[in-house]
Amino acid sequence: MSRSVIPAGYAPKLSLYQTQSAISLIKRVFQDSLAHALHLKRVTAPLFVEPSSGLNDDLNGVERPVGFDIPFANAEAQVVHSLAKWKRMALYRYDVFPGKGLYTDMNAIRRDEELDNLHSIYVDQWDWEKVITEESRNEFTLHQTVQDIVNCICDTQLTVRGKYPQLCDTPLLKREVFFVTSQELEDMYPDYTGKQREYAVTKEHGTVFIQGIGGRLKSGKKHDGRAPDYDDWSLNGDILFYHPVLDCAMEISSMGIRVDPEALDRQLTLSGCDSRRELPFHRMLLAGELPLTMGGGIGQSRLCMLLLGKAHIGEVQSSIWDEHTRQEFEKANITLL
Repeated sequence: MSRSVIPAGYAPKLSLYQTQSAISLIKRVFQDSLAHALHLKRVTAPLFVEPSSGLNDDLNGVERPVGFDIPFANAEAQVVHSLAKWKRMALYRYDVFPGKGLYTDMNAIRRDEELDNLHSIYVDQWDWEKVITEESRNEFTLHQTVQDIVNCICDTQLTVRGKYPQLCDTPLLKREVFFVTSQELEDMYPDYTGKQREYAVTKEHGTVFIQGIGGRLKSGKKHDGRAPDYDDWSLNGDILFYHPVLDCAMEISSMGIRVDPEALDRQLTLSGCDSRRELPFHRMLLAGELPLTMGGGIGQSRLCMLLLGKAHIGEVQSSIWDEHTRQEFEKANITLL
């Protein structure tokens, strides 16, 4: 059963028709702004890949991919969890120059996701990736890119509020990003869980980037899990905003500078994933044949929730919910799509 809740006194600010129009506006405005800010070109991307390619994203390493056979190709396929590895291979194949990149719509099915106000089994996000140089593979580049993305989100919010003034009674998102490492966060709140730390720091600062996710902290625990073969765990992180409707920290983007051969070698060993070294993608990366890149995913439905003041992700995307959740929200005059 879903762990969704209905905030006291909550009522949608937009009708269903207005909501659909506003979603369309957000997606058009934001992706154009993102493409301009990060110098990205739109491309097409796969919905599924072959497991043997090593291109599927393992996320936290426990999620089961949705798979199926293709009889006429004598092949097996998996619905992508994300496009983190595929994008890097695409930049190599397309011979993209440093400073330029690509973005695409990514749709995924995460069958093991625990359902609540922020989580669905259907994932829709903008996946982006760009080529960087050895000189720009650093924290300054990471932080500047985070600020560029936040600026795009805040600009989009202003556009949407201009068309729908009924959204103007909620606070504007903060453009100033509070940068903090996962270790600093553990030091600040040693008795909290990772999610409790995220809530505490995001409620205080409004807009936060938590850097350095995947490796073990001084406590021996991880702030959160990350696959070892796309982000460099020292140069990655999550962008979070405080969402007053749910009184929660909302992750909008997971992103980072990607592993170089040295980081991949180290993280595969730390994770006990040395068998991946023989997969085509990993062999090329370890050999230094793939470009240095950075990239991430930006949740489309999450962004619409945030900018439209919605209480449940089902108000802005079509998915499957348990009957009890549907009935409870229907009683509160909240339609889950």
